[in-house]
Amino acid sequence: MSDDEQFLEKLPTDLIFRLPPTFDNVEDERRHRKERLAAALRIFGKFGFEEGVAGHITARDPERTDHFWVNPFGMSFKHIKVSDLILVNHQGQVVEGRYPVNEAAFAIHSQVHQARPGVVAAAHSHSTHGRAISALGQKLEPITQDVCAFYQDHGLFDDYTGVVTDLEEGKRIAAALGEYKAVILRNHGLLTVGDTVDAAAWWFITMERSCQVQLLAKAAGQVVPIEHDNAVLTHEQIGNDLVGWINYQPLYDQITREQPDLFD
Repeated sequence: MSDDEQFLEKLPTDLIFRLPPTFDNVEDERRHRKERLAAALRIFGKFGFEEGVAGHITARDPERTDHFWVNPFGMSFKHIKVSDLILVNHQGQVVEGRYPVNEAAFAIHSQVHQARPGVVAAAHSHSTHGRAISALGQKLEPITQDVCAFYQDHGLFDDYTGVVTDLEEGKRIAAALGEYKAVILRNHGLLTVGDTVDAAAWWFITMERSCQVQLLAKAAGQVVPIEHDNAVLTHEQIGNDLVGWINYQPLYDQITREQPDLFD
């Protein structure tokens, strides 16, 4: 039984409890993924995760699974609408949309999506605390409950050779990600993946906050780590993509009420 199935078995049967939707046709599923992608980009913009033209979130197309939807190059996360998203094939060609693709987005995300067929979405941005941890070449330590979602479940790409524009570099990043939910790119930032846009976005948000907490705690004094067995147990409790999806829903509700124009 999978982690998601075990989690579902514990849910109440007589109370309202939101779960990821299912779809009868590919058009509805595509629209759903695009709406979630635009909302995630707005949230990243609200949280200050963009740095110039850097940063991208992708969502695999449910029909053309070797294509992905992504934010256009040079457009602020804060302004992106569903109608602005572009569809890119694995040759880097924009096959739907009016804008160009970020070359680094294609080089990294195309290889991640190719290496991980079960991944629907991937998120990468140059967030402040993620960059700080990446500059130290460190991984996250089990020092809080929340960070245990990444315990033994994130990698380190321990190299930096400049802006990623080479597919071979993208392949090496995908290899460092492996079967994990996240990877720290040394001297660069964070990258997270999920089986929904919601999960990938949540993992990025909580990973960025975990980086901030680690930096603060270690600057203040000697940290007290969570013991291995307890960290493993906590990962089992909070580290699967369904829990990530559930954690993300309040943020999705907030942004769609605050900024309904994202659906245009």
